[in-house]
Amino acid sequence: MNVLVIGSGGREHALAYKISESKRLDKLFIMPGNTGTKALGTNVNINLNEHEAIYSFCLQNKIELVVIGPEQPLVDGISDYLRERGINVFGPSSKAAAIEAQKSFAKWLMIKYNIPTAAYKEFNLSGYELAKEYIFSQKFPCVIKADGLAAGKGVIICNNAAEAFDALENIFGNKIFGHAGDKIIIEEFMSGEEASIFAITDGSEFVCLPAAQDHKRIGDNDTGKNTGGMGAYCPAPLITPLLMDLIEKKIIIPTINAMAIEGRKFIGCLYCGLMITSEGPKVVEFNCRFGDPETQAVLPVLEGDFLQLLYSAALGTLDKTSVKYNNGAAVCVVAASKGYPDSYEKGFEISGLDSLDKDIVVFHAGTKDDGNKILTNGGRVLGVTAVVEKPELKTAKQKAYQALEKITFNGMYFRSDIADRAIYRKH
Repeated sequence: MNVLVIGSGGREHALAYKISESKRLDKLFIMPGNTGTKALGTNVNINLNEHEAIYSFCLQNKIELVVIGPEQPLVDGISDYLRERGINVFGPSSKAAAIEAQKSFAKWLMIKYNIPTAAYKEFNLSGYELAKEYIFSQKFPCVIKADGLAAGKGVIICNNAAEAFDALENIFGNKIFGHAGDKIIIEEFMSGEEASIFAITDGSEFVCLPAAQDHKRIGDNDTGKNTGGMGAYCPAPLITPLLMDLIEKKIIIPTINAMAIEGRKFIGCLYCGLMITSEGPKVVEFNCRFGDPETQAVLPVLEGDFLQLLYSAALGTLDKTSVKYNNGAAVCVVAASKGYPDSYEKGFEISGLDSLDKDIVVFHAGTKDDGNKILTNGGRVLGVTAVVEKPELKTAKQKAYQALEKITFNGMYFRSDIADRAIYRKH
């Protein structure tokens, strides 16, 4: 079949990489794609807001499945537009994507359906003074979140009232998250360890991919500002089979059922960002798509036909046996531009990509072509992923960092501790 992947980042490169392995695949297109996806299929330069042009492309190229990577096109209704015109889509409707686009909706849903999450209260711009009063009643640390989409960066952990007031002023006054911060959530801080679970669902049945763990903060030992993600590893030993069973029963099944009851049937990848607390697993956030960079660590440890999994979900007949965990391990380390997540320079030549071992997969995130050169073109530039055949995260980590020693560009920055939490885990 002919398949179209929508998006241009490291996640979409990883999706294209896994789909390209399928025997069912005929032609693969990536819209707009990036420097890395060119080797896997055909990049197509159509604006993602131009739904009619995308639909015309699907007709002309006999596209049998559209896989949507990023959240914004989903929220903007691209899947609704294509589905209404008879195109098979892996990705939720705009109404279902609200589980990510509106944190207040997600919290409301969890409270209504008794899905474990942190206690919270929501405030909008007109409630600025009420929010200040509420902060006085909080235990610290507390968490302040932008209600809307903020590219994975809309969360501020506040250690005291002064930091919380600063956060309020920055979100409501200085508009650091734009309109995404017109409404906020103030919630209790949950202690524990985080994990990311991808549930692939056709709206009723689901299958969970192996658990991963993301590293959000810019600095080693989880210090500094939040980013879109500085690295990930899979599997996450924190998530035992017993705990996975509990997560499915307490969180994933109730959420998929709740969305259906609310008229927001969820078809696609339900990303569950979890905190494993002393009281059990609780939801930190839901996303309406694959996580980035977790996708770059999860997909390489799957065996089977990933395209068949996505296609069957889109058709409403989920094939649960199409993929399984291959008992390996993967560690993805993000090579970023100096200054990220704040301002950074672009346009530096990247060298060393042609000198890597075969167990290294480099996913392009912020790169561009310039003749025979590849240049930096974003904050997160590359996802350097080491894949090993046994569940040995330590070996995968070593290989990933050995590969990073061979790659260079001006101002290249990466964390040195990706996967350490699992490797040095106290059992």
